[in-house]
Amino acid sequence: MTDDEPSLVKRCLAGESASVRHLIGRYESDVFGLCMRVLTHRQDAEDVTQETFVRVFRSLRRWDNTRPLRPWILRIAFNRCRTWISQRARRPELVDYLQETAGKEVPDDAGELAGEIQLSLHKLRPEFRSVFVMFHEQGMSYEEIAEVHERPVGTIKTWLHRTRMEVLDYLRKRGLVPDEMNSNKTVGE
Repeated sequence: MTDDEPSLVKRCLAGESASVRHLIGRYESDVFGLCMRVLTHRQDAEDVTQETFVRVFRSLRRWDNTRPLRPWILRIAFNRCRTWISQRARRPELVDYLQETAGKEVPDDAGELAGEIQLSLHKLRPEFRSVFVMFHEQGMSYEEIAEVHERPVGTIKTWLHRTRMEVLDYLRKRGLVPDEMNSNKTVGE
């Protein structure tokens, strides 16, 4: 937690529009990144990011100022993503060509690998995806991720390990990483 978070929240609650913009600016990329990875569609991620900040400001008085603000906001974002996914399951999916996509192929192997990792993550539970993104892409600690998910650190470590194994298995099946080598062999055998 940064020292100025409680004062920033206090100014937001007092209605200072510059403080509201500052709070959004500080956390918007983290929230959008999480939403994008969990939801996989840009428009959905943008909508849920907006919903998240509406919820944040609606609930700001309940934030415990002895705890960091970022995990609290990301927990709200993740919960909004879960709600969005459950609602999406009950309504028809938009046609794929209407979805906004990059449309450009990345010519190098790193781009292909990154794309395949994203495909593998899309097949996993939202909780597993978000833990992977929070740890590997946003650089959050186990403790911060545990706070976002309201789970013990051990559970987060287990989820992250399972996600890594599932991604690795998927990449092996796609022929992008070699099968496990016998680690007992020594050089020269």
